[in-house]
Amino acid sequence: MTEFTHHTIDTAPEGSKELLETSLKNNGRIPGLHAVMADAPGLLATYNFAHQQFMATTLTDEEKTVVWQTANVEQNCHYCVPAHTAIAKMMKVDDAITDALRNETPLPTAKLEALRTFTLNVIRHRGFVSDADTQAFLDAGFTQTNILEVILGTAQKLMSNYTNHFAKTPIDPAFQKFAWERAAVDA
Repeated sequence: MTEFTHHTIDTAPEGSKELLETSLKNNGRIPGLHAVMADAPGLLATYNFAHQQFMATTLTDEEKTVVWQTANVEQNCHYCVPAHTAIAKMMKVDDAITDALRNETPLPTAKLEALRTFTLNVIRHRGFVSDADTQAFLDAGFTQTNILEVILGTAQKLMSNYTNHFAKTPIDPAFQKFAWERAAVDA
């Protein structure tokens, strides 16, 4: 098994030092995901940029949470589900939404459920979403812009989820109380 380095500002490649300094400044610590990604400065920079761009989308905080957590749960990310549970709390997203996403149970509104369904279709079908499923998303009150924003959010999560799968990134102490394991599926 490959052991991934968890960089500090001192050990990081030159291209990641400033990125980790920003992480420390913004979070009061260097998140484990950033410490791992720092080994590839382009990945950390791209992930951070994708995050900033997704935060600037037209989606509400609830809708951003649905995209993020849908991807995290679908891709079974042991690190990102707890991290985004904490982020949702900071964003003041209703716990009922977070709990439904973590537990794969129905969301409180049809519109949010349509967003989860569409996000799952994007991930599961690698962007080849049927016209009927796309129209159902649009009929739920979303736009063509939102389709592109979902692609952005799922791309961001692909980078973090896959990194965490390879690195087996330990859950940061700040997120440990939100530890998550996917519920067993009946055969």
